[in-house]
Amino acid sequence: MSAPAKAWPGLALAAAGSVAFSGKAIIVKLAYRYGVDAVTLIMYRMLFALPLFLLIAWWGGRGRPPLTRRDAALVFGLGFSGYYLASFLDFAGLQYISASLERLILYLNPTLVLLLGVLLHGQRVSARRLSALAVSYAGVALVFGHELRFAGPDAALGAALVFGSAVSYALYLVYSGAEVRRLGALRLTGLASSVACALCLLQFVLLRPLSAAVVAEPVIWLSLLNATACTVAPVLMVMMAVERIGAVMAAQTGMIGPLSTIVMGVLILGEPFNSWIIAGTALVLAGIWLLARAR
Repeated sequence: MSAPAKAWPGLALAAAGSVAFSGKAIIVKLAYRYGVDAVTLIMYRMLFALPLFLLIAWWGGRGRPPLTRRDAALVFGLGFSGYYLASFLDFAGLQYISASLERLILYLNPTLVLLLGVLLHGQRVSARRLSALAVSYAGVALVFGHELRFAGPDAALGAALVFGSAVSYALYLVYSGAEVRRLGALRLTGLASSVACALCLLQFVLLRPLSAAVVAEPVIWLSLLNATACTVAPVLMVMMAVERIGAVMAAQTGMIGPLSTIVMGVLILGEPFNSWIIAGTALVLAGIWLLARAR
């Protein structure tokens, strides 16, 4: 079998995982139409995802030594930052901005990892990387400015919340590298995600009366779909893709994520599709591509 033929299964997995991740924003926007709030909605998503993440953690931990206290503390911190806080801020932000803008902001993640490396570890940034950052942020600014004209201050609040989500997940990526190699990707992902699920359930218990769990039936089915098809399944697909084609090619294939969100937003949610969104998306993707080349 030729090399391109061998790569196709990995490329297909990476593409499917990226599209599935992107579908999360569409499902959340659909659920908000039934009057549910972010705290309740994320509770249901994590409630349905928790058994699956526990299974992943058990599977990934077979034959490995038990966690030390240091391991447990790190898993809790990574789960809090990378999955609980990032997810909650993202859900909250989607109440105010379009799915297209949300996906473009989250797609700035590689640039945030680079910036955190500069701030936390004193890494140096080349002129080519700075140019790539400028291109990506110009694209987001273009779409944000267009949306601000129609949504007003709500767009600024939503964009700030989603940007906070991106920063929180970037922190997870920065600090999880060594732990992934030591604990294993499946085990760490399953454990950290399980921590996030528990925190989301605890958040609901503390902030809402139990009667708030009574929601419209479509919200339950949308949350189940979100937990399985847009949360757990993409994690596994991307991991399998990385095993087959490597992290770099998997990340580059994932560039279809923003495009798939825009298409689904237009077709399912009726969101606008115009030259501003096209130009902004092209700039963001060009910036990420330039950043990958600069590396």
